[in-house]
Amino acid sequence: MLGIEPDLLADVVGARRVALVSATNGKTTTTRLLAEALRANGSSVATNHTGANMPAGIAAGLAREPDSDVAVIEVDERWLPKVVDPLGTDLLVLGNLTRDQLDRFGEVRVIAAGWREVCTARPEIAVVANSSDPNVVWAAEPANPVWVALGAPWRSDAATCPRCAALLTWSADRFDCPHCGFGQPDSPNRLDGDVLVLGTERIAMHLRLPGSWNRMNAALALTAAIEHFEVPIGRAVEGVAGVEVVSGRFSTRRLPDGRDARVLLAKNPAGWTEVLRWLQDRTAGVVLAVNAHVADGRDPSWLWDVPYELLRGVPVAASGERALDVAVRLEYGGVDCFVEPDPLAAAARLPGDGVDIVASYTQFTRLTKRSW
Repeated sequence: MLGIEPDLLADVVGARRVALVSATNGKTTTTRLLAEALRANGSSVATNHTGANMPAGIAAGLAREPDSDVAVIEVDERWLPKVVDPLGTDLLVLGNLTRDQLDRFGEVRVIAAGWREVCTARPEIAVVANSSDPNVVWAAEPANPVWVALGAPWRSDAATCPRCAALLTWSADRFDCPHCGFGQPDSPNRLDGDVLVLGTERIAMHLRLPGSWNRMNAALALTAAIEHFEVPIGRAVEGVAGVEVVSGRFSTRRLPDGRDARVLLAKNPAGWTEVLRWLQDRTAGVVLAVNAHVADGRDPSWLWDVPYELLRGVPVAASGERALDVAVRLEYGGVDCFVEPDPLAAAARLPGDGVDIVASYTQFTRLTKRSW
């Protein structure tokens, strides 16, 4: 359809208010949380809920709900500059930029430059952006965003200033460039544990989704709902608090032996690191299931940038089509494991009352579609 009708996106979006959500990690969850916050306030919302975030998936999501008031659309970070104008976008929600599938996307700087071009050309677009990510700050600053400080747990892709390339200096809660003056914008909005601070308001988020990374996603979604769409705080919180599973992420399935297995998606070093930090405090066994298809990134060398050492002392299985690559990385990290390419068979062999299965994209997709 897009080949037949080049203006299809503009045709299907119509006069709806449009919010686009993009990030390397967390865009599917942030999109869902924002959509639910708006629905809690009575809005009808169109969204690409399956995570199909390129033009074909966006067009399908919009066409599925032609009479909605609002469109909340997840957009692949590389495609964002190409769909902003056709969709008549009035809000961008920008989360983070880290390395992801370098064989497809190129370096982070390439994506950030594309985002900056959008914000420079369309400074009137409302933007809610993560002020703790130097690449996002450089990309979004021409648009005068509403900044939200989320903390910077992953700094490995932001060592140098995106403006002048000097080494950034980091403190516990901010970054600065000693050479050109570029630095983290001051903002009254920040994430403080389980609380979102918006100006003088302290908002307890009451999330059912696990992990610090989901608190960051929720902070952006709530800020966008409250500040841009003027959703009352109580209703916005009610909307996000009701979300427990997002497109199979964080879902719990029953293994044949009666135990529960939680399925988590991790796609790149930053995402894996956040998941592992959460897992290290749990007692469940862990299956690490990795493929290397196009959608995963064909080069699995990113395994060496993930701190699998956090799993020392935890029962671990190396799984997926690249199970041996995973096992070698774990061996060097001092993590004992066994190799079983089938994630469900691996889960069945692990001890404990429950199992966590952490999967790369194509493994995750297969698991959510398999009959357990």
